[in-house]
Amino acid sequence: MRRVAVIGVGLTRFGKHDRTSAELFAEAAGEAIVDAEIAPSSIRALYYGNVTGGEGERQLHTGPLAATLLGLADIPTTRFETACATSHAAFRHAVMEVSAGISDVVLVGGAERVLHIPTDHATEYFAYCSDASWEQPVGLTFPGVFALIARAHMEKHGTTEEQMAHVAVKNHRHGVHNPKAQFRKEITLETVLKSAYVADPLKLFDCCPFTDGAAAVVLVSEEVARKHRRPVWVLGSAAASDTMFMHEKRDLARVTATERAARDAYRQAGKGPEDVNVVELHDCFTIAEIVATEGLGFFEPGTGGIAAEKGWTSLGGKIPVNPSGGLKSKGHPIGATGAAQICEIVTQLRGEAGPRQVDGARIGLTHTLGGNTATVLVSLFGRD
Repeated sequence: MRRVAVIGVGLTRFGKHDRTSAELFAEAAGEAIVDAEIAPSSIRALYYGNVTGGEGERQLHTGPLAATLLGLADIPTTRFETACATSHAAFRHAVMEVSAGISDVVLVGGAERVLHIPTDHATEYFAYCSDASWEQPVGLTFPGVFALIARAHMEKHGTTEEQMAHVAVKNHRHGVHNPKAQFRKEITLETVLKSAYVADPLKLFDCCPFTDGAAAVVLVSEEVARKHRRPVWVLGSAAASDTMFMHEKRDLARVTATERAARDAYRQAGKGPEDVNVVELHDCFTIAEIVATEGLGFFEPGTGGIAAEKGWTSLGGKIPVNPSGGLKSKGHPIGATGAAQICEIVTQLRGEAGPRQVDGARIGLTHTLGGNTATVLVSLFGRD
């Protein structure tokens, strides 16, 4: 298998847009292609992520549409949908195509546009990523899913609402320095704790926002990468799944798919949690970040809340998590989120993140969770 590198990244601003998701992707992809310093004609395939195009834009078959808008209508395209992990799954498959020797240059990413949809409709569409036979009919939406996870973690480990609030405060503090973030404003612990409950114990400021946006990455073979001035190498990329049914999950205080995906990604990379310098992980809700830091091996089970409270995951801390602001501040355009996380890690490893730069970052990790913890992707990246 050949080594694979990222040589180009591109992002739109996250927030409300009046353009279609395919048009947003064209902007991000154009930026990534320029960043990669390649000719568009060298791209041999597109792996594209989009989740709600059918419901929100009356648009399916979005892969060829995205390629067409880029002037690349003749390349093979594949659309992915794995809930919030969509474009990270697309990335993993693109890595396999390049590493297998099928293509030397592949474009991958995703886009979403949901802010033109009424909130109740968008909430319903997102709930389609859960089980339609048992869970949707009783009204279980994703705030409810993660409220169950939060309550289980609190009962098992003593995690507090204040510790969860520290995650939100930290990510908003990081997001101030990200020009592409939806919310570039610091918040206080008191603001989080006094916000309205959405699904007890989760409050409004424990939840990430609906967002429009797009992200794109250019992947290349080692031969192509060696001609580029700043390649970032893909050290490992792994996926894991779990049951879709909440009642079948044996320990809601853990996400076992995260643990398994992390184990496989670390094995591929020949690295461990202790080698990672910077992390972009899936903080759709504050409890999700706490559980992920444990599942990825950065902290012992039950201590993720303590780590957030003590500032260990802040810039300048033991292991900086979500310097981009994460989903909580940067925003969560579902089909683009995984690719956006990769863009941030590549930017960090290049040393180009400005005031949110993690000093000396050489190894980075991305973690994206799909739906009710049924899908997880973990990838590791490094510089020579």
